[in-house]
Amino acid sequence: MVPFNSLEDVTKSFEPDLTNAILRVVKSGWYLLGNEVKAFESAYAEYCGVKHCIGVANGLDALILIMRAYKELGFLHDGDEVIVPANTYIASILAVSANNLVPVPVEPRLDTYLIDPDLIEKAITHKTRAIMPVHLYGQLCDMDRIQAIAEKYNLLVIEDSAQSHGAMRNGKRAGALGNASGFSFYPGKNLGALGDAGAVTTNDDQLAEAVRQLANYGSEKKYVFKYKGVNSRLDELQAAVLSVKLKRLDADNQRRREIAQRYCNEIRNPFVDLPQGISDPSHVVHLFVIRSPYRDELVQHLERNGIQTLIHYPIAPHKQAAYKEWNERSYPITEKIHREVLSLPMYPVLSDEQVEQVIRAVNAFKR
Repeated sequence: MVPFNSLEDVTKSFEPDLTNAILRVVKSGWYLLGNEVKAFESAYAEYCGVKHCIGVANGLDALILIMRAYKELGFLHDGDEVIVPANTYIASILAVSANNLVPVPVEPRLDTYLIDPDLIEKAITHKTRAIMPVHLYGQLCDMDRIQAIAEKYNLLVIEDSAQSHGAMRNGKRAGALGNASGFSFYPGKNLGALGDAGAVTTNDDQLAEAVRQLANYGSEKKYVFKYKGVNSRLDELQAAVLSVKLKRLDADNQRRREIAQRYCNEIRNPFVDLPQGISDPSHVVHLFVIRSPYRDELVQHLERNGIQTLIHYPIAPHKQAAYKEWNERSYPITEKIHREVLSLPMYPVLSDEQVEQVIRAVNAFKR
């Protein structure tokens, strides 16, 4: 069996550094708001090329806290609209709804799966206050065009960088391409913790201070509370783990691109559409996503041949019960994507032999 992602093998590849880092934290007796978090925040801010990184509990909280902070600072208000991709993972949309803001889904481009800049401007109304581009599957959105639209209409740009750690275009990385960005360090991400973790990155001093306070009960200083905040903090153990893994992130991303390039060069099946732009540094191949009109049959074929796959994502947000008010809407490109996409095995310690096995199995699929 070729696993979709072997977290066990990935973790082993960082030993003994991971165990040493964990033991260091355990022995320190200090588990929250300590030096490990400060060190990781500083290193990740420098890596992303921003002034501030604020560690939080998870990626959803990162996005929620960004918008909550903008509300506290007076840039967003209840009922304001935020443009989001229609085909994103639901967390992006949940973060908008959680702040009593209105998500406005916009269709993606079929060739990239990313929000279509040509459609963003058409979705802007007098209530629009922000755009949330999602760098889905590890590929950067067309941020030059999105920023130009945002500047034209005086809108905030809030990146969802949960799947794009290290992606770079024109010398700038994901996390430094908008007003603020939310990251997830879920274990399966390109930069993954050993549990839930997340971060906010920004160059905005005022926003960074508000996010940090909101994430710590709204505390301005100990026992003094400026906001009605929440408890969403990156802990010392996860920060220590992330610091170890950050040192190898660029190398791991390059290995992902190498695997993806082999898939693109060697998969030759008329029933499979391959992704574009894989070798470019603006794509860190968090997921290698193919499309097929015979997706379900292909899944069964690959399973019989010992290849584990996943679907990212089987049900579009506007078809979910959570957004039942949208269920009758039609987003044909989004629906086609959710109906046809399939993710092949992709992680940095996948062996060449396993890659070959995946390629052979996909090429052997017949109708």
